[in-house]
Amino acid sequence: MRDSTPFFAAFGPLLFGKAKKSALHALLQSDRPARSLSQFQEAFGHLIPEALLARRSSGRNSRQRIFTPLITFWAFLAQVLERGSSCRDALLRVRAWASFEGHGQDTASTKTGGYCLARGRLDDDALERIGTHVAEQLQRNTPQSERWKGRTVKIVDGTGVSMPDTAANQKHWPQPKNQKPGCGFPLLKLVGLFCLASGALLHVVHGHWRQHEALLVRRLWQFLGAGDILLADRGFCSFVGLHAILRQGADAVLRLHQARPVDFRRGRRLGRHDRLVTWVKPLQRTKAWSQEEFAALPPTLTLRLLRYQIAVAGFRSSEVVLVTTLLDPTAYPLEDLAELYFQRWSVELHFREIKTLLGMDVLRCLSPEMILKELAMHRIAYNLVRALMQHAAINYRVALPRLSFKGTLDALAHFAQAIHAATGKPRKQAALLDQLLATIAQDLLLERPHRSEPRVKKRRAKNYHLLTKPRRTMKVPAHRNRPKRP
Repeated sequence: MRDSTPFFAAFGPLLFGKAKKSALHALLQSDRPARSLSQFQEAFGHLIPEALLARRSSGRNSRQRIFTPLITFWAFLAQVLERGSSCRDALLRVRAWASFEGHGQDTASTKTGGYCLARGRLDDDALERIGTHVAEQLQRNTPQSERWKGRTVKIVDGTGVSMPDTAANQKHWPQPKNQKPGCGFPLLKLVGLFCLASGALLHVVHGHWRQHEALLVRRLWQFLGAGDILLADRGFCSFVGLHAILRQGADAVLRLHQARPVDFRRGRRLGRHDRLVTWVKPLQRTKAWSQEEFAALPPTLTLRLLRYQIAVAGFRSSEVVLVTTLLDPTAYPLEDLAELYFQRWSVELHFREIKTLLGMDVLRCLSPEMILKELAMHRIAYNLVRALMQHAAINYRVALPRLSFKGTLDALAHFAQAIHAATGKPRKQAALLDQLLATIAQDLLLERPHRSEPRVKKRRAKNYHLLTKPRRTMKVPAHRNRPKRP
């Protein structure tokens, strides 16, 4: 099938032959490149505010280029959605289409310098605003029936990613001290704020491995709204953290930190394993808090402690103690809060989708500036896929957690090509898009409640020596059964 997309037509004058100056000027000034740049724009174009990617009147991205911010953005997004796609791979597609159009094999350059420079010119603030825009759309489209007791629940958790071992990356995000120089990789720590109902990655902050997640999460409290409920693990449970959440008008359901003693004989009894307690302000100020911030803390906090048992085989914990700011035992009984906290595990699945299925576990850029852009593009790509899943769930009335993220990625990869090939045929494209949503809605995950999936590997690793010195000085000893060279 012949594809008439203007995406490759925009490259034609420079890559496939020199056009007349007037013709080239008319092509770049026209609105053709803004209509269809790639197969993924047909599926996600309505979710991206193109005004944030428009050419500026002055400064960076103001020159008239082939790799405009709009073209570069969609090409970059395709690299993230198609895990493992390199910059050279993106340009090889252009060369393949050049051959298809009859321009010959040697007319399109495979040098990626221009495209890489264009990726570096993408505005960080614009990428951040695009990611936030898509995430907010996901939140707005969440049906009221899917909110917990009519309230928005958000989950916070942290993870780590690695990147190429370059001097610039090591300077910003140094490797752990227990790794020898030249034998490790820079490590970046992330803390993300997710929406429980939609799975959207609302906001993310980052730091180096020495920074504790409890310090990084302080930059996320500003994004909590009045009436929100925050779910988090024990690592985020602290006096100052609970005060910051309450100050935003939100509530929290946290697992009690293991260092804080538990005594259910104290406090006012609200029910079986349910107590109203008072926490006292810490006596000493830590280095993370200024004198003014520490002085602004209240002397006490009234909280609620709950305890329940887990009788499911395979779970590491048999008893869980929660602390919450939801003090009404009638409106928020223990059973409901225990069921809500059990859903906190979904954040682990979301990080797995981003890191494993979208390839964010090991980033590929060589400079800190490009690493931040790569992180922003992964956030955008993840939220766009979640938006597609949400659309399918609402249209076909299926539960969003039953839809497969991997199945959605696979369906998108194939249907996007067909939708793109139908450019100029709106009815055909609408039918294909509806078929894509139907395919996503039919690919349901099996219901396996309380399943046990230990984090272990069955397949053994290859018997290679570990890198204990820089590669240029490493000498691998010969195997004892290997014959010596004469």
